[in-house]
Amino acid sequence: MKAVIRTDIGKIRSHNEDYAGVFFNKGEEMLAIVADGMGGHLAGDIASQMASQLLQERWEKTEPLQKKEEAIEWFRNHLNQVNVKLFQHAKENPECTGMGTTIVAAIILDSFAVIAHVGDSRCYIANEKGIRLLTEDHSLVNELVKTGQISKEDAEHHPRKNVLLRAMGTEERVEHDIVSVAFEKGNYLLLCSDGLSNKLSENQIQEIILEEGKSLEEKADLFIRLANELGGEDNITLVMIENSQREKAGDENVDW
Repeated sequence: MKAVIRTDIGKIRSHNEDYAGVFFNKGEEMLAIVADGMGGHLAGDIASQMASQLLQERWEKTEPLQKKEEAIEWFRNHLNQVNVKLFQHAKENPECTGMGTTIVAAIILDSFAVIAHVGDSRCYIANEKGIRLLTEDHSLVNELVKTGQISKEDAEHHPRKNVLLRAMGTEERVEHDIVSVAFEKGNYLLLCSDGLSNKLSENQIQEIILEEGKSLEEKADLFIRLANELGGEDNITLVMIENSQREKAGDENVDW
């Protein structure tokens, strides 16, 4: 497996509320995370970093997982625990009132991946057959599209596009979505904040991921550059994972 992490403040924001990481459990299995924080002052920074680091701590203590059902159960248990920790932190610290974060995370186990998410950070899978969005935005605008009140085209420029219906830490309980997908040699996963997905279409994302002759690092850098060229109004964060041929155990390459 190869993984590349990139995060950029963008061209407008005064600070970066996104957080990303790639971590390994006791079996050297990968957990990738992208979180997009929200809240007053520095509360968004705290929420995204805290959620990611709490999951990291739990993952690094986890024994090797054998089945996708175990990965699904791991997400169910630990996302709920982390959500409670965030909610309690906001209650106990007035400067963090209203803080929360989106999260999209993927556990990679040999030939499959399990993806969990809350909010509007996304996960795409791509291969030579095309690209597919694996997550569904927990947003007001997406609900309007689903109920037929507005079109997908209208959603792209809707004034309330950034209104979330779910986020980690804003309530004592939060519902999260979990999906599993085959992740075979030659496949790519892209986890990203809306600072990227709001700027590039699925076709543009597919073209960059599958472009021949570019390294994973070059593709990640191109995503950041294009999102900034198209406005850069938000922080831009991504983790790209390539299922490449492994020559030996432990040959994961993580580039920041």
